Amino acid sequence: MTPCTTCHAPSLTQFASPDLVGRIVYEGHDPADDPAWRESGAATLEDYARWCSHLCGLTCLRMALGPSAPSLFELRDGALKYGAYTEDAEGTIRGLIYAPFAEYVREVHAVDATVHRHLTVEEIAELLDAGRTVIASVHFEIRRPERPAPGRGGHLILLTGRTADGALHLHNPSGIDARSRTADLSPAAFEPFFAGRGVSMAVGGAPGTR
Repeated sequence: MTPCTTCHAPSLTQFASPDLVGRIVYEGHDPADDPAWRESGAATLEDYARWCSHLCGLTCLRMALGPSAPSLFELRDGALKYGAYTEDAEGTIRGLIYAPFAEYVREVHAVDATVHRHLTVEEIAELLDAGRTVIASVHFEIRRPERPAPGRGGHLILLTGRTADGALHLHNPSGIDARSRTADLSPAAFEPFFAGRGVSMAVGGAPGTR
Protein backbone atom coordinates (compact mmCIF):
# COMPACT_ATOMS: atom_id res chain seq x y z
CA MET A 1 0.00 0.00 0.00
CA THR A 2 1.43 3.36 -1.05
CA PRO A 3 0.50 6.11 1.44
CA CYS A 4 -1.16 9.32 0.31
CA THR A 5 1.24 12.27 0.50
CA THR A 6 -1.50 14.42 2.05
CA CYS A 7 -2.96 12.20 4.77
CA HIS A 8 -0.75 9.08 4.76
CA ALA A 9 -3.72 6.72 4.33
CA PRO A 10 -3.34 4.39 1.35
CA SER A 11 -5.27 5.05 -1.84
CA LEU A 12 -7.13 1.87 -2.82
CA THR A 13 -9.86 0.92 -5.25
CA GLN A 14 -12.65 -1.59 -4.75
CA PHE A 15 -11.63 -3.18 -8.05
CA ALA A 16 -8.34 -5.07 -7.97
CA SER A 17 -6.93 -3.34 -11.07
CA PRO A 18 -7.13 0.45 -10.68
CA ASP A 19 -6.55 0.99 -14.39
CA LEU A 20 -9.76 -0.92 -15.18
CA VAL A 21 -12.06 1.16 -12.97
CA GLY A 22 -13.05 3.62 -15.68
CA ARG A 23 -13.86 0.85 -18.14
CA ILE A 24 -15.86 -1.07 -15.53
CA VAL A 25 -17.96 1.85 -14.30
CA TYR A 26 -18.48 3.68 -17.60
CA GLU A 27 -18.09 1.10 -20.37
CA GLY A 28 -19.60 -2.03 -18.85
CA HIS A 29 -16.31 -3.92 -18.75
CA ASP A 30 -16.80 -7.24 -16.98
CA PRO A 31 -15.00 -7.33 -13.59
CA ALA A 32 -14.50 -11.05 -14.21
CA ASP A 33 -11.83 -10.01 -16.72
CA ASP A 34 -9.76 -8.37 -13.97
CA PRO A 35 -6.39 -10.14 -14.06
CA ALA A 36 -5.52 -9.01 -10.53
CA TRP A 37 -8.65 -10.38 -8.86
CA ARG A 38 -6.68 -12.68 -6.53
CA GLU A 39 -5.14 -9.63 -4.85
CA SER A 40 -8.59 -8.85 -3.42
CA GLY A 41 -8.47 -11.97 -1.27
CA ALA A 42 -11.53 -13.45 -2.99
CA ALA A 43 -11.64 -17.24 -2.99
CA THR A 44 -12.88 -17.45 -6.57
CA LEU A 45 -13.12 -15.22 -9.62
CA GLU A 46 -16.90 -15.64 -9.54
CA ASP A 47 -17.07 -14.36 -5.97
CA TYR A 48 -14.87 -11.39 -6.83
CA ALA A 49 -16.88 -10.43 -9.91
CA ARG A 50 -20.18 -10.67 -8.05
CA TRP A 51 -19.12 -8.62 -5.04
CA CYS A 52 -16.51 -6.05 -6.05
CA SER A 53 -19.04 -3.41 -7.12
CA HIS A 54 -20.61 -3.53 -3.65
CA LEU A 55 -17.45 -3.08 -1.59
CA CYS A 56 -16.83 0.67 -1.65
CA GLY A 57 -17.52 0.96 2.09
CA LEU A 58 -15.18 -1.85 3.02
CA THR A 59 -12.50 -0.39 0.77
CA CYS A 60 -12.91 2.81 2.79
CA LEU A 61 -12.44 0.80 5.98
CA ARG A 62 -9.38 -0.89 4.53
CA MET A 63 -7.84 2.50 3.69
CA ALA A 64 -8.63 3.79 7.17
CA LEU A 65 -7.04 0.76 8.84
CA GLY A 66 -3.86 1.27 6.83
CA PRO A 67 -1.05 -1.12 5.91
CA SER A 68 -2.01 -3.74 8.49
CA ALA A 69 -5.57 -4.05 7.16
CA PRO A 70 -6.87 -7.47 6.12
CA SER A 71 -7.63 -8.13 2.47
CA LEU A 72 -10.82 -6.71 1.03
CA PHE A 73 -12.60 -10.06 1.00
CA GLU A 74 -11.48 -10.89 4.52
CA LEU A 75 -13.26 -7.69 5.52
CA ARG A 76 -16.26 -8.75 3.43
CA ASP A 77 -16.43 -12.10 5.20
CA GLY A 78 -16.22 -10.43 8.60
CA ALA A 79 -18.85 -7.83 7.75
CA LEU A 80 -21.20 -10.53 6.48
CA LYS A 81 -21.07 -12.29 9.85
CA TYR A 82 -22.32 -9.10 11.50
CA GLY A 83 -25.09 -8.51 8.97
CA ALA A 84 -23.48 -5.47 7.36
CA TYR A 85 -24.52 -6.99 4.03
CA THR A 86 -27.53 -9.16 3.29
CA GLU A 87 -28.54 -11.37 0.37
CA ASP A 88 -32.14 -12.20 -0.45
CA ALA A 89 -33.51 -15.40 -1.96
CA GLU A 90 -32.76 -14.12 -5.46
CA GLY A 91 -29.16 -13.40 -4.50
CA THR A 92 -29.52 -9.62 -4.48
CA ILE A 93 -26.80 -8.02 -2.34
CA ARG A 94 -27.81 -5.14 -0.05
CA GLY A 95 -25.44 -3.02 1.98
CA LEU A 96 -23.40 -1.53 3.41
CA ILE A 97 -25.78 -1.41 6.40
CA TYR A 98 -24.36 1.12 8.81
CA ALA A 99 -25.32 -0.12 12.29
CA PRO A 100 -24.00 -3.69 11.98
CA PHE A 101 -20.99 -2.35 10.09
CA ALA A 102 -20.14 -0.03 12.98
CA GLU A 103 -20.56 -2.91 15.42
CA TYR A 104 -18.20 -5.02 13.31
CA VAL A 105 -15.59 -2.26 13.22
CA ARG A 106 -15.77 -1.76 16.98
CA GLU A 107 -15.73 -5.42 17.99
CA VAL A 108 -13.36 -6.92 15.43
CA HIS A 109 -11.00 -4.04 14.66
CA ALA A 110 -11.12 -2.25 18.03
CA VAL A 111 -11.89 1.06 16.31
CA ASP A 112 -14.53 3.40 17.68
CA ALA A 113 -17.23 3.79 15.01
CA THR A 114 -20.34 5.96 15.18
CA VAL A 115 -23.29 5.97 12.78
CA HIS A 116 -24.48 9.43 11.71
CA ARG A 117 -27.93 9.12 10.19
CA HIS A 118 -28.19 12.89 9.81
CA LEU A 119 -24.94 14.66 9.05
CA THR A 120 -24.10 18.06 7.61
CA VAL A 121 -20.96 19.12 5.79
CA GLU A 122 -20.19 21.43 8.71
CA GLU A 123 -20.42 18.48 11.10
CA ILE A 124 -18.09 16.47 8.87
CA ALA A 125 -15.54 19.28 9.21
CA GLU A 126 -15.89 19.16 13.00
CA LEU A 127 -15.39 15.39 13.04
CA LEU A 128 -12.31 15.65 10.84
CA ASP A 129 -10.88 18.44 12.98
CA ALA A 130 -11.39 16.20 16.02
CA GLY A 131 -9.18 13.57 14.40
CA ARG A 132 -11.87 11.21 13.13
CA THR A 133 -12.18 9.84 9.62
CA VAL A 134 -15.59 9.78 7.95
CA ILE A 135 -17.12 7.32 5.52
CA ALA A 136 -19.65 9.47 3.68
CA SER A 137 -22.51 8.58 1.36
CA VAL A 138 -22.19 10.44 -1.93
CA HIS A 139 -23.19 10.08 -5.56
CA PHE A 140 -20.56 8.14 -7.49
CA GLU A 141 -20.15 11.02 -9.94
CA ILE A 142 -18.20 12.88 -7.26
CA ARG A 143 -15.27 11.49 -9.22
CA ARG A 144 -16.09 14.23 -11.77
CA PRO A 145 -16.97 17.16 -9.50
CA GLU A 146 -16.64 19.72 -12.28
CA ARG A 147 -19.96 18.41 -13.64
CA PRO A 148 -23.37 19.03 -12.02
CA ALA A 149 -24.23 16.44 -9.39
CA PRO A 150 -26.86 14.05 -10.82
CA GLY A 151 -27.98 12.98 -7.35
CA ARG A 152 -26.94 12.18 -3.80
CA GLY A 153 -25.83 8.94 -2.17
CA GLY A 154 -25.39 5.38 -3.38
CA HIS A 155 -21.59 5.29 -3.06
CA LEU A 156 -19.18 5.56 -0.14
CA ILE A 157 -15.94 7.51 0.08
CA LEU A 158 -13.43 8.10 2.86
CA LEU A 159 -12.76 11.60 4.18
CA THR A 160 -9.50 11.78 6.10
CA GLY A 161 -8.97 15.44 6.87
CA ARG A 162 -9.08 19.06 5.77
CA THR A 163 -6.52 21.18 4.00
CA ALA A 164 -5.30 24.50 5.36
CA ASP A 165 -7.94 26.34 3.31
CA GLY A 166 -10.77 24.11 4.55
CA ALA A 167 -11.12 21.73 1.60
CA LEU A 168 -12.21 18.17 2.38
CA HIS A 169 -9.58 15.57 1.53
CA LEU A 170 -11.17 12.41 0.17
CA HIS A 171 -10.23 8.95 -1.04
CA ASN A 172 -12.63 7.47 -3.60
CA PRO A 173 -12.71 3.66 -3.98
CA SER A 174 -14.08 4.01 -7.52
CA GLY A 175 -11.86 6.83 -8.70
CA ILE A 176 -11.00 6.41 -12.35
CA ASP A 177 -7.57 8.05 -12.19
CA ALA A 178 -5.12 9.44 -9.65
CA ARG A 179 -6.83 12.83 -9.42
CA SER A 180 -10.22 11.29 -8.66
CA ARG A 181 -8.94 8.61 -6.28
CA THR A 182 -7.54 11.24 -3.93
CA ALA A 183 -8.88 14.77 -4.16
CA ASP A 184 -9.47 17.97 -2.24
CA LEU A 185 -12.97 19.42 -2.62
CA SER A 186 -14.35 22.58 -1.12
CA PRO A 187 -17.42 22.06 1.08
CA ALA A 188 -19.51 23.84 -1.56
CA ALA A 189 -18.31 21.45 -4.28
CA PHE A 190 -18.82 18.40 -2.06
CA GLU A 191 -22.28 19.20 -0.73
CA PRO A 192 -24.40 18.59 -3.89
CA PHE A 193 -23.18 14.98 -4.04
CA PHE A 194 -23.56 14.28 -0.30
CA ALA A 195 -26.55 12.34 1.05
CA GLY A 196 -26.28 13.65 4.61
CA ARG A 197 -25.26 10.43 6.34
CA GLY A 198 -22.19 8.37 7.11
CA VAL A 199 -20.02 6.66 9.70
CA SER A 200 -17.16 8.27 11.60
CA MET A 201 -14.22 6.37 13.04
CA ALA A 202 -11.41 7.15 15.47
CA VAL A 203 -8.62 5.19 13.87
CA GLY A 204 -5.80 7.13 15.50
CA GLY A 205 -2.85 8.94 14.03
CA ALA A 206 -2.53 12.56 13.01
CA PRO A 207 -5.30 15.09 13.62
CA GLY A 208 -7.72 15.86 10.83
CA THR A 209 -6.55 19.35 9.84
CA ARG A 210 -3.51 19.38 7.58
